[in-house]
Amino acid sequence: MPDRPVARRERFEQLFRSDPDPWAFETSDYEREKRQATLAALSTRRFAQGLEIGCATGVLTEELLTVCDRMVGIDVAQTALDIAQRRLGSSPCISFRQGEVPQDWPEGSFDLIVFSEVLYFLNEAEIAQVSSLANGALCADGMCLLVNWTGPTDLPIDGDRAVALFAHGAAWRAEAVLECPKYRIDRLERS
Repeated sequence: MPDRPVARRERFEQLFRSDPDPWAFETSDYEREKRQATLAALSTRRFAQGLEIGCATGVLTEELLTVCDRMVGIDVAQTALDIAQRRLGSSPCISFRQGEVPQDWPEGSFDLIVFSEVLYFLNEAEIAQVSSLANGALCADGMCLLVNWTGPTDLPIDGDRAVALFAHGAAWRAEAVLECPKYRIDRLERS
């Protein structure tokens, strides 16, 4: 059974307090290659307003700022956001918010929404709800990017199932899929 939102927040707070880089975002070849593939999946587009759900310490956020004029990063763990804020300084192009989706979905519209390795931490109903929220917040010509680990996990929902639940949660059209040995990247647009 997935954690309740409060339990998830506490678990991720503790995780980032005990290790400021628990998934080796900064040093892992896997993470570096996945970030490169994520940026490549965006093609040559430039985005006015991006949203990254589950931004953690801002490693991907920093790279997304190369293709976005402004970014909003949201994460459940304030400790991770403090690290992200130190990484990116006081740039007026980025704002960080502590919260958990779906209940803390940020207001506004976005032409890029990124969920990188976060969906399977939610339960099925929450995935369907964030799909609907993302669809409603995405600009008509916007792009939603799902990046999911597809290897074994101890979570009730794996990466492939998370994508299927998200895709069926709202009116999406799959624009492209990149399947790698350990992860997949799905590029979606509103139908």
